[in-house]
Amino acid sequence: MAEGFARAYGHDIIDAVSAGLSPANFVDPSTKAVMAERSISLEDAFPKGIDMALKPPPDLLVNISGQMLPYHAAHLPVEIWQVRDPIGEAQGVHREIRDQVEGLVMKLILRLRQQSQAPLRTNTSSARAPRYKFGRMA
Repeated sequence: MAEGFARAYGHDIIDAVSAGLSPANFVDPSTKAVMAERSISLEDAFPKGIDMALKPPPDLLVNISGQMLPYHAAHLPVEIWQVRDPIGEAQGVHREIRDQVEGLVMKLILRLRQQSQAPLRTNTSSARAPRYKFGRMA
């Protein structure tokens, strides 16, 4: 969900990558369905391990797993979100989690856009706003 929202709403500032500490074998059909209600397709989404999200190293990890990250991610900036895992739950729970994740992703996008608009400490005209990689650890 987080990757879908980040790609849809923050593609100008976030290179979204979703990954898990123990990834599932498939994306839950209820998750796909409730995201489709927001016109966000997860049809091409697939579960990925954390190593995929760490190459190249992201500028920020968003950990929503409630678990400690592996040692090789310890040096990265991490933001922790308290989000319940909806796997195996009723579709109504998926909607609640979707709405929560959407709000959290939007707050992150707005914050990153504000940070990128801060004056750059360079005199070169080719300087661009920084881009952030978004990693979800589920």
